[in-house]
Amino acid sequence: MAGSSSNNDLLLDLDDHGRNYGNPGRPAIDTNVEYQSRPSVSYDDFVNGNTAGSSAVYSQSVASQLSPATRTYSQTRELGHYQPYYDEADDLGHDSGSRPASGYQYASATDDHSDVGGANRQSAYGGVVGRVKSAFGMNQEYSEMDLPLTEATPIGSSPAPGGAPSTRKRRNSGSKFTFGFGRKKVDPSTLGPRVIHLNNPPANAVNKYVDNHVSTAKYNIATFIPKFLYEQFSKYANLFFLFTAGLQQIPNISPTNRYTTIGPLIVVLIVSAGKELIEDWKRKTQDTELNRSKARVLIGTTFETQRWINVRVGDIVRVESEEPFPADLVLMASSEPEGLCYIETANLDGETNLKIKQAIPETAGFVSPGDLSRLSGRIRSEQPNSSLYTYEATLTIDVGGGEKELPLSPEQLLLRGATLRNTPWVHGVVVFTGHETKLMRNATATPIKRTAVERTLNVQIIMLVSILLILSLVSSTGDVIKQSTASSTMSYLYLENNNRVKQFFADILTYWVLYSNLVPISLFVTVEVVKYYHAFLINSDLDIYYAETDTPAVCRTSSLVEELGQIEYIFSDKTGTLTCNMMEFKQCSIGGICYADEVPEDRRATVQDGVEVGIHDFARLAENLKTHSSREVMHHFLALLATCHTVIPERKEDKPNEIKYQAASPDEGALVEGAVQLGYQFIARKPRSVAIMVGGKEYEYEMLNICEFNSTRKRMSTVLRCPDGKIRIYCKGADTVIMERLHKDNPMVEVTLQHLEDYATEGLRTLCLAMREIPDEEYRQWSAIYDKAATTINNRGDELDKAAELIEKDLYLLGATAIEDKLQDGVPDTIHTLQTAGIKIWVLTGDRQETAINIGMSCKLISEDMTLIIVNEDNMQDTRDSLTKKLNAVKSQKDAGGELEALALVIDGRSLTFALERELEKVFLDLAVMCKAVICCRVSPLQKALVVKLVKRHLKAILLAIGDGANDVSMIQAAHVGVGISGVEGLQAARSADVAIGQFRFLRKLLLVHGAWSYQRISKVILYSFYKNITLYMTQFWFSFQNAFSGQVIYESWTLSFYNVFFTVLPPLVMGIFDQFISARLLDRYPQLYQLGQKGQFFKTSSFWAWLVNGFYHSLILYIFSELIFLYDLPMGDGQTAGHWLWGTALYTAVLATVLGKAALVTNLWTKYTVMAIPGSMLIWMGFMPAYATVAPMLGFSTEYQGILAKLITSPVFWAMVIILPALCLTRDFAWKYAKRMYYPQTYHHIQEIQKYNIQDYRPRMEQFQKAIRKVRQVQRMRKQRGYAFSQADEGQSRVIQAYDTTKERGKYGEMKSVRPEDRPLR
Repeated sequence: MAGSSSNNDLLLDLDDHGRNYGNPGRPAIDTNVEYQSRPSVSYDDFVNGNTAGSSAVYSQSVASQLSPATRTYSQTRELGHYQPYYDEADDLGHDSGSRPASGYQYASATDDHSDVGGANRQSAYGGVVGRVKSAFGMNQEYSEMDLPLTEATPIGSSPAPGGAPSTRKRRNSGSKFTFGFGRKKVDPSTLGPRVIHLNNPPANAVNKYVDNHVSTAKYNIATFIPKFLYEQFSKYANLFFLFTAGLQQIPNISPTNRYTTIGPLIVVLIVSAGKELIEDWKRKTQDTELNRSKARVLIGTTFETQRWINVRVGDIVRVESEEPFPADLVLMASSEPEGLCYIETANLDGETNLKIKQAIPETAGFVSPGDLSRLSGRIRSEQPNSSLYTYEATLTIDVGGGEKELPLSPEQLLLRGATLRNTPWVHGVVVFTGHETKLMRNATATPIKRTAVERTLNVQIIMLVSILLILSLVSSTGDVIKQSTASSTMSYLYLENNNRVKQFFADILTYWVLYSNLVPISLFVTVEVVKYYHAFLINSDLDIYYAETDTPAVCRTSSLVEELGQIEYIFSDKTGTLTCNMMEFKQCSIGGICYADEVPEDRRATVQDGVEVGIHDFARLAENLKTHSSREVMHHFLALLATCHTVIPERKEDKPNEIKYQAASPDEGALVEGAVQLGYQFIARKPRSVAIMVGGKEYEYEMLNICEFNSTRKRMSTVLRCPDGKIRIYCKGADTVIMERLHKDNPMVEVTLQHLEDYATEGLRTLCLAMREIPDEEYRQWSAIYDKAATTINNRGDELDKAAELIEKDLYLLGATAIEDKLQDGVPDTIHTLQTAGIKIWVLTGDRQETAINIGMSCKLISEDMTLIIVNEDNMQDTRDSLTKKLNAVKSQKDAGGELEALALVIDGRSLTFALERELEKVFLDLAVMCKAVICCRVSPLQKALVVKLVKRHLKAILLAIGDGANDVSMIQAAHVGVGISGVEGLQAARSADVAIGQFRFLRKLLLVHGAWSYQRISKVILYSFYKNITLYMTQFWFSFQNAFSGQVIYESWTLSFYNVFFTVLPPLVMGIFDQFISARLLDRYPQLYQLGQKGQFFKTSSFWAWLVNGFYHSLILYIFSELIFLYDLPMGDGQTAGHWLWGTALYTAVLATVLGKAALVTNLWTKYTVMAIPGSMLIWMGFMPAYATVAPMLGFSTEYQGILAKLITSPVFWAMVIILPALCLTRDFAWKYAKRMYYPQTYHHIQEIQKYNIQDYRPRMEQFQKAIRKVRQVQRMRKQRGYAFSQADEGQSRVIQAYDTTKERGKYGEMKSVRPEDRPLR
């Protein structure tokens, strides 16, 4: 940052001490030597290894073409950097051996973020395969999230003498040819700046800039098939079935019909493709809705309505108040004085305070469409890049037959994603559109996410294939042995001349096909359907429907529903996610008396022992203002609220009596609105005075000086000449800084402090108000000091702060205010419940530390019994020392055997920048995971995603990120599950999320109920599907020992295939959709049950093997006893034998009855659909078998069933076998279930008993007692920690105030002329 050499190595500069007007958190643009000594390094330049030396050299070569060498007024480093358009610099890198000596190097060669060879990121794509994956969007997405947050020291940094360009070796092959799909990517830095012509669409069309459409869909027409097939065949089971289907096409190999695998596989893929298409169509529909939003584009001399998608680079657009910007614009003019405008960037960086942008003076007068249409010239802009806080360009306009070149800076850049506030209109030139806007450059492509259950399932599929391979080897070996040892007894088969080796490998393939159904092909269709229906249940749940905005929950990615039941960490945005972003003036303390808008019955004011206690309402305040002994204090209190601020009043032409206040922060607006509510109305602002209306009379206060707010001072003061002619200083700020500056004789301090504690306990944001009269002589002396400080060249901010200290002393305490940063309904209870469920919540916010802590307390993220660990350091060494010291202290306490206190970690953005570096990240993470809550404040969107990636990389935990703004998109996409709030800040987060909800409180049911159900149901579906296939197909293996390992099948081929498709498909489907192991009410009542999912209780490896062994056991019992029953082919009463196919059909029926009985045994909730599925499946078989056995032989389709039907249904042995064998198999299962519930019950078994017998619990009394204890502790904690209500940025607000005279009428086009006085600027 300018003015701080120690900060020159920071890429993300979050210094709060800068005083840059209009661009908070960034260095002021300055032309002094100190600023120019550091090159302007943008994000993408840094990525590509650009350096101080190379940037300076390049800037000289470009500058010679752009402007005269004598130009000294440019604030843009002479356009010294043009960021590459593509983040993947595949073809632009340099050989590592020829890297420029001035290139940046990273911390270590082994760092994951290292980029050997400068810009060469070729290795990240893994050669040809990587390029193909990249072409289809299937590679690991590159983004700035993969980069270190700080720049390392340049190596040998100085450029060659005389500015000679450094020699760079290019890889010839890489620069000329790109293998893969699509055309070669062009490095825009070789093309120079982007040239945009004003009012000349044909000239801009030649450059073929991208259009303004935005897409968040996963697929398009070209990529759907390759991306879908890649995703599907990344599931090992589908690859297995494809291989098996191929084997079945080989003659004399397959013992079954050649189409019995490829047919079901095609059905599986079609069903999955349909689900993906439906979900992606919803995304595309939402994108279309956004792309069709309306914008006003200058065509000729009028603004015409166009769709956003039709906005082009170079267009001049008009944006009106409360509208979002359709693209990245350069501000030309606005309705406000001097081209000022207010924008809200909460959708970009999470900050709620309004930012001020200002057009350059030369264009600020273009307020009419006619003037704009005659504007001629061009903009030379940097290329598209991802840096939200930098912009370099020049505007060249035609003036009087010549050209004038003007510098443009971030102060003129209006970003897509931001919204115009408190400004009637602005005019701007489009510079970046669509996916080239800075907002979209910060977004990553929609990632393909796979769940933990899917990954475990892939491992289990490999285990099953291994079992299949073992079974095939055993059977093949047995066949070879049998042929070698028993060929004499099987002479009729003519086996003497068989090639044993060839036969062995042929047998392996045969048995592979025969046993292939151990892997259930119906499983994946079933799981897809179940997940899709789970998404439908979420979408249809009225409990998570937000009626106020007509917003239902939308599950955009149904494939992730089970992960909702396994979340261990939640990363949440604050503004718009936890809070409503609405400030309300709730209470105030004036002269030791407490007043509130709404007073609870139990806290109404009463007189006890002659002393007033309790709270008065605002009506009583109005009475006291006339008669009470403290009325003078009350008058100054309210006058301070109405005058000491930076708010601009705005009157509408159609409603001149209504005033709308333009506030740079919602806190300021709430205080002014509170003063209006109490009878002191702020009505006008002039450059040197403000006017207020009290009791129908207008009073004017002359503004002499303003001592601005910043995060160090934590206060704001105005020096006013009041209507009575006296000079007074009005000061408002945090209680800690105000109390230090009070006069010793302040009788109301103790009672006001008590009120402050009460306010803080309720989670309100507080300010203290104070004043004093200043003698004229003292003011004259101080004014001279202040004026001198205001004209200081170096360290002006520090000098102004010192001058303010001289006047802000011996103050008289007037009282305190309490503002509610209104939380969304149910947030505290939701957070408390989720923490009880074992979920750790981290809040990542752009707000200041005090605000973040205050909100953390009010929403119960930080409880009264927690110990706060605060990390707020300015450099790497201090951050390392602080983190290490705190971690060691916590570990020593833990090692000592004492009970570890509940901890909450609070870290600011600057410290987080260092904590995320490779050498510190593990220390930071170790400390963070020991804490029950973590708050990261003043963080950028990039840091949010980096924190998520850090936890994701080091912990085997499922992460959920929730947010509502575009600044949360990277975080949402980085987490395993992303949840978007369809909130006030727009729909960017909701469109990029896996699930969109209307309010944060809906997260409670989404996770604890829908998530828990989905995880348990899908786990049961998968395990049961494995079991039912093992039970049937393992009988084939046992039979191979009896059929001389010939590969003979027990069952008819199509009956075998229909087992998964028709006869056992309904039970897992119904269990997966309707089964409830615990009701929704009790899952919410006992959130601890959620830990079953976190621990993977229902889908453990031991559970997998238990179900497999159970399937082996059942198949063995069924096979052995059926063989015994059909011994000697079961001679029948008519003298005939039953034969093979009658035995096979009877065994098939017994197996089916067994697996359906097992489904009945594991079902928790019986519904009409369960009855239709389980007994119904048996009825389907009993109806299908006679029909098929009759029709198929007649058609010559299946001769195996020729003549068996009459024998089968008339055989009592068949009916006895169908009843007795399943009962024999399931007796063990029933006994095991009984023993587990009676003697080894799990947690949820107890809750099931409570549910079954509707047992009441008596916890409410205990909870009330614990609540009272927490209240006492909270009061004690609030004595130490209170938040204060200031959220505006540290910027020169006085400059804005100086430009306004709201008593003047607006011009013809709604513009307000500047009335900046020329004699002495106000400071």
